[in-house]
Amino acid sequence: MTRAFIFPGQGAQSIGMGKDLAEAYPQARAVFDEVDEALGEKLSDLIWDGDIADLTLTANAQPALMATSIAAMRALEAEGVSIEAASFVAGHSLGEYSALTAAGALTVTDAAKLLRARGLAMQAAVPVGQGAMAAILGLDLAAVRDVASQAAQGEVCAAANDNDPAQVVISGSKAAVERAVVIAKEAGAKRALLLPVSAPFHCALMEPAAEAMAEALERAQISAPTVPLVANVVAEAVTDPAMIRSLLVDQVCGSVRWRESVEWMVAHEVTEFWEIGAGKALSGMVKRIHRGAALRNVGAAADVKTAAESLNG
Repeated sequence: MTRAFIFPGQGAQSIGMGKDLAEAYPQARAVFDEVDEALGEKLSDLIWDGDIADLTLTANAQPALMATSIAAMRALEAEGVSIEAASFVAGHSLGEYSALTAAGALTVTDAAKLLRARGLAMQAAVPVGQGAMAAILGLDLAAVRDVASQAAQGEVCAAANDNDPAQVVISGSKAAVERAVVIAKEAGAKRALLLPVSAPFHCALMEPAAEAMAEALERAQISAPTVPLVANVVAEAVTDPAMIRSLLVDQVCGSVRWRESVEWMVAHEVTEFWEIGAGKALSGMVKRIHRGAALRNVGAAADVKTAAESLNG
């Protein structure tokens, strides 16, 4: 069975995530300690015992979700499951940094610092209240692009996340996205709803954040991943560090081509997807993209044991 390890993005966060991993596995605990040290603060206290509103702030959620994913990966490794058990890794938006860290292309310290910088840059790019994102359910990518084009009227409105055949997220100027919600419903969308996010990610309004990330990534050491990364913006596998660096910059404004990424992996014989970290959102998307996919969630200590047993017999 050919397998891919996939890593969740923003929205998967919850208070307490990863705590039982840290209690059960010293290797998982060490990840949270390293992230705390890298950021110069006890992010782990916020993750395990803080307020969800604070954890959801982009600058906190991004490194926190990476820490939880890598803690789960380290727990798997402690049970004898290496990254080489996967043929590919992929992550949804910030999850791409988790995927690269799991595959040895980034250190935990560098990933934490990059994601804190990314979160701050994305939040700073557009003043609060000027941008928005909305989920369009029941229309395909071509239809949503048409909706966004009609709604733009000189402002930014674009398809940001092509998540699965029935869910595309749009991003842009607040008024344009609000117009798009109305137009989408008129075009036959089952639902079109504004998302509770603090900035309009993955659209042209993020250009200042892309420039900031280009500078931050230029200073970061990126190695070739031990397992190929199926990158968001090209929806195919890459291993070259210079290409990865460039794609991580492009990803800030570029569309997350998740549906196509999963389709690419399925076309390259992946039959089983392990979602490593918090939540189960990606598993739901994968199931809607490819009904025949086998799915496994690895976000808690019990999941780690079960997953290891499935491989080690």
